[in-house]
Formats: sequence, C-alpha cells, structure tokens
Amino acid sequence: MASTSYAQNDGAAQQPAASADSFIDIIFSGGIVGFLIVSLLVLLSIAGMALAVEHLLTIRRKNLIPDELVAGLTESLAQGQVGHAVQKCESYPSALGAMTSAALAEVEAGWPAMEKAMEEEAAEQAGRLFRKIEYLSLLGNIAPMVGLLGTVVGMILAFREVADTQGAARAGQLASGIYQALVTTVGGLLIAIPSLAAYAVFRNRVDGLMAETVSTTRRLLVPVKKILLKRQNNQPGQST
Repeated sequence: MASTSYAQNDGAAQQPAASADSFIDIIFSGGIVGFLIVSLLVLLSIAGMALAVEHLLTIRRKNLIPDELVAGLTESLAQGQVGHAVQKCESYPSALGAMTSAALAEVEAGWPAMEKAMEEEAAEQAGRLFRKIEYLSLLGNIAPMVGLLGTVVGMILAFREVADTQGAARAGQLASGIYQALVTTVGGLLIAIPSLAAYAVFRNRVDGLMAETVSTTRRLLVPVKKILLKRQNNQPGQST
C-alpha cells in the first residue's frame, strides 16, 4: 500500500511537467506552418502594443496645439506682425502651426483665400493622422484571419489523424489538432479586439483634436480677418 501511494504521488508530481510539455508540443504540432502562425500572432501583438503606445505619446493636445504657439500667435497677430507669426509657426511644428502658416501665406489674396488654405491644410493634417492610426485597424482585421488560418491547419491535422488511423483515432489523438485550432483562434481574437478598440478610441481623439485645432486657428486669425474685411469694404469708396 505504501509503495502504491508513493507511485501515485510520483505520478502526480510528474503530471505538471507532462502538461507543460504537451502544451508546447501542441502549439508546434503543425510543423513549420504552425510555428509560422504562432510567430506571426506574436509579432502582431507586439506591433499592436507598440502602435498604441506611440499613438498615446504623439496624438496629444500639446503636440497638435502647443500652448506656447497659441500664446505667441495671439500676441503677434494682435499686433499685425504676420511675418513674426509665420516664424512662430515654423518654430513649433504642429497641426496648428501648419494650418496657421498656410492661411497666412494667402494673406495678400484676402480672407476667402486664407480660409480655403486653412481648410485644405486641416484636411491634410487630419488625413495624415487617420492614415497613421489606420494600421491598428489593419491589425484588427489581419489577426482574426491569421487565427482562422491556424484553425484550418489544426482541423487538417485532426482529420489527417483520422485518415491515418482509418477512422479508429481516439479523442486523445485528435486533441492536438483541435487544441491548436482553438488556441490560434483565441490568439487572433485577443489581438483583434484590443486593436479595433484602440483604433476607435484614437479615431475619436483625432476627430476631437482636429476640430479644436480648426477652432483655435480661426480664433487666432480673427484680428487678421477684421483688417482684411475692413480693407475690402473700404475699397469701393476709395475707388469712387
């Protein structure tokens, strides 16, 4: 009885190691194809995390609408110093600086031309940011496809086992392929769901920040707009 108890204890002690080995064996049971699928899922997860962190650090209000630039433009444009305002925009590369600089470049053509230039630059800046976050959406769409590929490979392995045993395969023999199919499917979904959620969050952030940038640019250009409209209204009387 004692020897039987010791044997049972030894078997229980060895069971976790066997489970760990079987897990690794199952993950790579698909051969080179299974290894490539798992490696691709790992790379996609790393890429998704890197993109999310990079977007958190770059798509921020202080990067698109620097407070120092707002203060400098407010002072320069209030005094009518257009050239100094353009230099300020060049000193602080940002969406606000690009839009304000584009508008001031058309100051001689009048306010309608300035407004059109500002809107075109705003569209370009928004498009650049949307293209930047589009990679998260791409990851969210690719990851389930990679997981589905792993599912198909796992089912092929399971049915191959059935074919090799002429239908006499036991559940344990089929478990390897089915387990791999489920693991890769879950892996793909675990990458896709956070990626798509992060894409939605950053898309809304870009929308909000670009709307605020346009509003801030219009507010900063109010002194210039008043001067140009006043000059335009006085021109008919002067020519007469």
